[in-house]
Amino acid sequence: MSTQKDIRLPPLSSFERLSSECQHNAEKRTGRQVAIGGPGSCRASTRVGCTSGYLSTWPAHVTSQVVQQGRRHTSGGEIRNHGCGDDFGGPVGKPRFLEQLESYLKKELQALDLQQPKVQERKLQAYREVFGCFIEDFKTYKPLLCAIKNEYEITLAYLRDQIRELEPLRARLVVVSEQCEKRILGLREEERVEIRALKQERQHRQKVIENMRETQSSLQTQVCCLQADLAAQYLMYREECDARKLLIANISSMSYGPDEEPEEEQEEVEIEDPVKEKLALKVCREDLTKAQVELNRLHAEYGDVVPRRDWETLDHTHKENLLKLETLQKDFDQMKAEYDTLLEVHKQVTTQRDSLQGELEGFKEASTPRPEWEQCADVLGGSERWADLSQGQSSQRRLEILLAELGGKNSEFFTGLGTSDDVPIYLRYEGQLKNHRLKKNAVVRILKEVWKEKVMEDGRRNESSNLPEFLQQHLERQYGEKAGEWAYSLVEGIRQHQKDDSVSLFNDILTGKVDESVYHGQTHLLSNLLKVLIQGDSTESGLLSVQDFRDNLQMAFPLKRAQDIDELVTTAQAELDNNGGSLPYQRLYTEDADGKHKDFLNLVKKQASTERHMYISQLRTQLGGKGEVTVADLRAAFKNIDPSLDAITLDWVLTMAFQIHQGELEQHTTQMDTELALQHLLAIDVTRAGPAPQQD
Repeated sequence: MSTQKDIRLPPLSSFERLSSECQHNAEKRTGRQVAIGGPGSCRASTRVGCTSGYLSTWPAHVTSQVVQQGRRHTSGGEIRNHGCGDDFGGPVGKPRFLEQLESYLKKELQALDLQQPKVQERKLQAYREVFGCFIEDFKTYKPLLCAIKNEYEITLAYLRDQIRELEPLRARLVVVSEQCEKRILGLREEERVEIRALKQERQHRQKVIENMRETQSSLQTQVCCLQADLAAQYLMYREECDARKLLIANISSMSYGPDEEPEEEQEEVEIEDPVKEKLALKVCREDLTKAQVELNRLHAEYGDVVPRRDWETLDHTHKENLLKLETLQKDFDQMKAEYDTLLEVHKQVTTQRDSLQGELEGFKEASTPRPEWEQCADVLGGSERWADLSQGQSSQRRLEILLAELGGKNSEFFTGLGTSDDVPIYLRYEGQLKNHRLKKNAVVRILKEVWKEKVMEDGRRNESSNLPEFLQQHLERQYGEKAGEWAYSLVEGIRQHQKDDSVSLFNDILTGKVDESVYHGQTHLLSNLLKVLIQGDSTESGLLSVQDFRDNLQMAFPLKRAQDIDELVTTAQAELDNNGGSLPYQRLYTEDADGKHKDFLNLVKKQASTERHMYISQLRTQLGGKGEVTVADLRAAFKNIDPSLDAITLDWVLTMAFQIHQGELEQHTTQMDTELALQHLLAIDVTRAGPAPQQD
């Protein structure tokens, strides 16, 4: 057997390439297929100058097959090309190098994960490596293939750069496209709305035009009718005119004879001469010029001259003023003389006063001064109590009373009043109780704590508790076993500081003189006023102008008179040392060291008390001097003087006036003394709900 050997094809010469192309073109023209390895093929190869040796022509004429070439020795010593003989040299297969490249490429492609990013670049890398191996194996074509590969790589890199540069433009183009789409949609929507509005307006205009056309048609019809009527009237007028003329002619013919004719009056028109008219016009112009010159001269000479009548008026006024001046001068001289006399008298009186003052000082030093007993009222619980103790007493007796009171005040212990029923529940203690000698600020603090806890307790229980009982419970909770000492000390402190409004009100409520509603009414009044002032402060700066402060007062107290509002504004300005600027209204609610309100709030409470008494006085007047009243009488009187009073408040007022429960009000028919009922009303917080009815 002969050894088979694969031989690579050397580069073809230009002549061989030309021969192959000519043969290929000839085959295309003739439509014949030349069998590989046939006799014709061999002869053609011999004619184009085939060289000696066995060459592999795969895959020039056979697809996916390899012609294994080998050297065969012929008997005649003839040299033949591989594939040119009649017999085929052996089985056809791929070259080993090609199989290796395809196997490597297949493995690389199968190893790729198609789900990973940039899979196309990895596939290209596999092909690039295979192509590189292919180039390395072809030494002869390596420069050309490398140049081709490099050019492709450069072009690919350039295209990648272009794509990378165009990516932002693409994103921007997408954004711009979306924005344009949105704008287009918006414009379309606006145009759609505008078109719809224009269509509606067009329809409306068409309706208006139709209405106007109908109106025009009706007016045209009326015009035609009126023209016809006018023509008829004109015709009648012409006929009437002709008839009148005929009648006048007939009358004229009847008045004159056939030979007589009326004389016609001829108006003579005088025709004046134009030359004469021109001369008259010239003379008039000359006269006008002379008059103008004379007028200018008079104005220049007498422009500053006063008319005689004005001069006479001024002269008369001057004489009157001179007379008045003389009279006033005489009066002044007389008053000056009197003033000098009074000045001398004043000097004498001053001298006499100084001498008398000196004598008085001497008498004061030599004699014993009279005591000012009114100052004791501040120590002993107020002027009323001191008046009760000292009225009709001598100085010695007053001194004894004062010493006794001071001794009791400064004692270290109180003696308990016992536990009988006639003793207030908060004072039902026995034995000696220590005097804590409470100061005013301590008393006010305890009273505020009592009120605060009582309001909270009443709110939880939804009913009002008795103040004496609550005071006892409060003191027991706060001081335990020493509750009695603090109770007696508190009562003593209340007795000593009756001048304070809050302390006095607490004592009146504690002793039953006044109902607890009076305290709650005052608290609600002041808190409501502060709320209105805060709501009126739109800038939240804590300041209000005087006019805004006045308006808010009027809003908080709509039933107050104008003079009462002015008094409140004046008091607030005086308290805040304000002369017309902004008022820091929150400072009006500050208290002194003893917890006492200042002048403004005291005036508010005083006005409220005065208004309550006036309200009761009007009720007394409405009752008309009745000695006794029933529930129906009092209800009718309230409705007459205050129609705005609601039914719930009126029922509560009536129950307090007659001292009965709410359920007994309808069945209560017993009469009560009028003054007693009014006293009960004065002890509660009863105020006017609306304006008073107008008197006829």
